[in-house]
Order: sequence, then structure tokens, then C-alpha cells
Amino acid sequence: MAANKDIEVAKQTIDREVEALRVLENSLDETLTKALDILQHTKGRVIVTGMGKSGHIGRKIAATMASTGTPAFFLHPGEASHGDLGMVTVNDTVLAISNGGESKELSDILVYCRRFNVPTIAITKNPQSSLGKNSDLVLKLPDNGEACPLGLAPMSSTTATLVMGDILAANLMVRKGFTAEDFKLRHPGGKLGAILRHVSDIMHTGDELPLIGDDAIMQDALITMSAKMLGCVGIVNKAGDLIGMITDGDLRRWMTPNLIEEKVVNVMTKNPRTIRSDALIAEAVNTMNNTGRGITNMFVVDDGKKPIGIIHIHDCLRAGVS
Repeated sequence: MAANKDIEVAKQTIDREVEALRVLENSLDETLTKALDILQHTKGRVIVTGMGKSGHIGRKIAATMASTGTPAFFLHPGEASHGDLGMVTVNDTVLAISNGGESKELSDILVYCRRFNVPTIAITKNPQSSLGKNSDLVLKLPDNGEACPLGLAPMSSTTATLVMGDILAANLMVRKGFTAEDFKLRHPGGKLGAILRHVSDIMHTGDELPLIGDDAIMQDALITMSAKMLGCVGIVNKAGDLIGMITDGDLRRWMTPNLIEEKVVNVMTKNPRTIRSDALIAEAVNTMNNTGRGITNMFVVDDGKKPIGIIHIHDCLRAGVS
């Protein structure tokens, strides 16, 4: 019975929070566009502030904006009153969050913004609150109660606030033409950074390329494979185009007493899989893993068929993509 009650409360919580988001969705109007105009044309930074739970959500909103092309940081209202107001300049825009709009800790920030004409956008459910009346624009939150069983703890309101922040960040990304490459520059570390790296970042080039001509014999192929230590060799024609590839697997399949005297064109796999240098490493891994029997190497080819690099599955794994 306890488990059934738990599921019931969980579903009620979800329903109430979804309801708040529906109310938010239906309340969106031209005020959102006006707020976005201000944020997009902010020459400085977007300074997000809020107290308590609003502050916790504000930190996430600031972090999301900063990572998606809108310079932003979080300013704690308490610290602002003790010197950190100096971080706010006339080129900035303040995004102030308070569910009820009467957080007294925000008063010093609001007074400062009014004095120096710093644009202020409020996120609150009460436009007639102190915060609402002292801001240039109000992005109104739903006022249909909390998902909390007691109706007291901020739940629906913080979810709606978080989504409002995501709405602002997403719109600013679209307006500014923010790309995956821009995202990569802001996420050089961790899994995200690895996923967004390109083949050109890890490929072997120059003297590391295991290549031989199409008039060579398997003895030449074995020597090159041993010297380059990538487990394969590419076969190129007189024009320098890649026409085939020989791997360790091919050697095992062709193992005969006279193998070293065989012509490479008779042993090679014709028209091997290749990839572009500007492709994501994740695309390369997907290609190598989904070629039937799977492959561990791919030559990198851009224009035409001339190889400019090669990648090994181990290069991808070392880069953090699997």
C-alpha cells in the first residue's frame, strides 16, 4: 500500500508541475520578445540574481546562458549589498528572480539599477510587487499554487522559473545563430567536449600515414604496416587517390606461403570506408562500429580521393568518444 501511495504522490506532483508549465505556455506574449530584445542587445553581461530557491535556480540560468553564447553570471543579493554591486555596470542587464516579488534582499540591487539606469527584467508571479514595479519588464510566472502537498514549499514555481530561463537562453541561441562549434569552444572538457571534437583533431597525418603505391607487393605492405604501427596500409594509384586498403584481418584471410610476393591490388579491399576531416569523432565511431564486421581504421579524405589522414578506433577512445 505504501508503494501505491508513493506513486500517487509522485504523479500528483508531476501533474501539478506540468499544469504550471501549461499556464506559463499560455501566458507568453510580446513581453517575452521585448525582454529578449533587451538581453540580445546587452553590451555587457546578464547578471542574474535571486534569494533562496530563486537564487539556486538563478545560478543555473546564468550558467546556461554563459555556456550558450550570452555572457552571464550570478550575483548573490547579500554579497551585492556588501560591495559586489560594483560588478554591475551600465552596460549590463539585471535579471532578478523572486516568486512573490517581495524579497527584501533584492532592494539594494533594485535601487542601484534605478539610480544608474541599468535595465532590469523581473521574473515573478506578482507584477504589482516591489520587484515588479521597480523593473523595466516583468516576465510573469504562473500563480496557480505549488506542487508541494502543503502548498508551501517552492516546487511548481521553481520549475516554471527554470523553464523561463531555458526559454530565454534558447531564444538567444537562435537569435545569435549559436552553433555546435560555438558550443564546443565553451565546453572543451568532459564528455560534451569530446563528443563535439572533429576527426581533424585526432587524425594521424604526414609521415604517419601508412601508404604505398598500387604497383607494390605484399612484402612492401608488411614493411609499411610494421613501421607505421596502425594495423593497416592504404593503397594509392599514380594520381595519389586512395583505391584500396589492407588490414591485419586481410593478412589473416590471405595467409599463404607466397603471400609476400602477391600484388597488393589482389589482396586489398577496394573502395574502403573513408570519412571527412570536419566530421565529428562520434560519426567516425558510429561508422566503424556499423560496417557489418566492424573496422578499426579509416582514412580521412576531403576533396576527391586523396588521403590526408587516418584515424584508429583507439584514437577515438582516447579522445573520450566510444
